[in-house]
This record gives sequence, C-alpha cells and structure tokens, in this order.
Amino acid sequence: MPERRCAVTRGEDGTVRIAGPSVGPAFTRAVLEVAGAVLTWPVLGPKGLPAAEIHDVGQAQQWLWAVYGERVAAAVDAVASGTPASELTLRERPTALAEGAARLALGHWAARWWPTSYLDGIPALEPDVLGLELAALTYECHQLLDESAELEGLELFEEHLVALDPLIRWWQSADPPRRLDRVLRLTDDAADSAGLDGEALRHLRSALEQDHRSTDTPFDLAELFLRHQEFTLAAGALRTASGRVIARGSGTNDWCRYPPGFVDAAENAVSWTAYALGADRRIEVEVVADIAAPVGGVHLAAEVHVGGSPPNRVPLARRDDVWTGRVDLDIPASTTPSMEVGILLPGFDPGPGADDRAAREAVRALARHRLGVATAPHDSEAAHPEPFLAEIAAAAVVEEDF
Repeated sequence: MPERRCAVTRGEDGTVRIAGPSVGPAFTRAVLEVAGAVLTWPVLGPKGLPAAEIHDVGQAQQWLWAVYGERVAAAVDAVASGTPASELTLRERPTALAEGAARLALGHWAARWWPTSYLDGIPALEPDVLGLELAALTYECHQLLDESAELEGLELFEEHLVALDPLIRWWQSADPPRRLDRVLRLTDDAADSAGLDGEALRHLRSALEQDHRSTDTPFDLAELFLRHQEFTLAAGALRTASGRVIARGSGTNDWCRYPPGFVDAAENAVSWTAYALGADRRIEVEVVADIAAPVGGVHLAAEVHVGGSPPNRVPLARRDDVWTGRVDLDIPASTTPSMEVGILLPGFDPGPGADDRAAREAVRALARHRLGVATAPHDSEAAHPEPFLAEIAAAAVVEEDF
C-alpha cells in the first residue's frame, strides 16, 4: 500500500493545516466545506486524502478520525493546543467517508466548472440529475457536515426533485447503473428522515417498493435527457461595421472571470475584429454563449488592452447565442498595435490571473475522458470510479446531439 508524508501545522491566525497534494488555479480544485474546516482535492492531480484548513478543531474532531485516521486527529488536537508541527506517514487507502467526501467535492466542482462547449463537443451535465445526486451524497456524508450544510442538502433535494421521474424510468429499465439505485434509495431515506412529502417522492417510494424492471420495452436514455439545442455560432453572427478589417484574433476565455453558464468553455469562444473607419478605429467582440446564458438583465463585458494602454471596457449584449459589443479606439491611423481581449462579468470578476490555457485544456481533456468512461458498461473495470449519473446521461446525448 503506498504511503506519503503529511505535515500538520498551525498558522499565525490559529488555523490548523493538513498538507495535501498541490493544486493549481481555482477551476482545478474540488472544494468541500465541512464542519469546522475546508477540504481541497486536486481535480487534475493524483487522488487521495485531501488538504485541510481547520478553523474549528472542536467541530472537526467529529470527522477527522474517520477521514484521516486517529494519528492525524490526535496530531491536529495537539498542534492546535500549541505542540510544534508534526509530520506523519499516511497510508493512501481512503476510508468510505473520505471517498464519499471526495466524490461530493468533485460533484460540486462539476456543477461549477464543467467545461460545457458546443464548439469542443462537450455536452452540458443535466443540472437536476447532478443536483439530485449531490443531495444524496450530502445525506450520505452527513457526519462531515454541520447543521447549515445539512439544511443546504435538503434544499438541493427540493430544488432538483424534477429529475426524479426520468431517473425512476431509467432505474426501471433493463440495465440501469448500480449508482442509480443507491441515489434513489438515499433520496428516499433522506426525504423520510426530514419528513419531506409530495407527489414525486410518493412515486419514488412506490417504485422502490414494487422494484419492477422493464426488460421488453425499448429504452432510449438519450431521448430521456436530450435537450434540443440549436446554436447560432459566432461565425454566423451579424457584423455591423462596414470599414476595412485591419486585424482580427482570438481573445482569452478565462473561466474565473464570470459565473458558470455564461460562455461556451472553448478556448476559441472569444473572437475580435478591428476595423478602420476612415481615420477612426473600432473593435468588435463576439463571444459564443453557453446554452444556459441569461437572455436579458445581465451583461458581460470585454476588456480590451491596446498596446500598453489602460483597458477599454466593451459592454456585451446577448443576441441569439452570441454576446456582441463594439467600442471606438483611440489609435493613430498609421499604427496597428497589439491587442488583447478578455471576457468578464463586472462585479463578479476577481481580476485577470495567470495564463491558465494549459490547465483549461487539461480540464477539457478530463471531461472528455470522464465522458468516455461513462459510455463503458456499468459493471466494467473501465467504469471505475463510477461516473456521475449526469455524465452517463450526457455521454448518451453526445451521440445524438453532437
């Protein structure tokens, strides 16, 4: 069994830290808030026990031993009390609770950072299917959570109950994934424990009691979850400028600068064209919208850097499936300076970070790999670790819609 060294340290602010695998940009981290702490796993790196930042050691003791083992739990308590930092040797076989926590964190990562892209052929994950599985995982990992997090889990159930009917139909088919049975039974247990009721939950309870499988009725998973999505790509967008094209290029699509669901995650989703209109100069920016992009009331912006000058902000409005905007530039007619274009949501944007194109491409590769695993037979070695139900559904839709 592989082993690794683990350092337990205490910061000046009193936070106790358990070192874990190194992580990169925000969109490559799976993060889970638990009782008294925050746990972090690298999405792209080796899997194993998480890094932890513990701000309430008393609360954290309810789960520390079950995730890291007794020696780490004791070391955290000692370091919090003033004992010097300690270094331990950990075995890399996660407990059932640690595995559940890692899966829950990865599910929340997928809900936030999954690189949906029509241009790259990466389908969206059905949010209600993913949300219901996350609610079931939250209930399964209740030992990790405080009361507020458990309430959030119940809210997830109520918010995504619309997925129950198609999931029950899938479960009643000839060959449902094993994970689906687990999710539905956890949903039933959680609803019963919380005293939740309603038509969807009564339907679930009845189906589980009858445990009926339909082996002779044709079942089309893709049809069950297929979203009919028609895209008007940026290449077909209307251009209003009639001047001479002096430069064009692709911008930077930094996922951290806007909320999920606004922009197609492809690296080439952002494009720009600069025109000469007599002595004037104008730049037009086009961004391929994500399928869930808001239609009105919220406006992205483009940040245009011309040479070394301060950035110009270009308001973008959504038209069909493209965000578009333009602005006049103060550029001498005799020059064609270098231009850099980025996309952001004012008020949300944390500011430009490092050039993380390689990490974004690695996330896209991960998504393609997971979709490939999701197409494997449910009981095969290729399907381990088990994909999320939303990934299996998305993989089925790929063949139909992409």
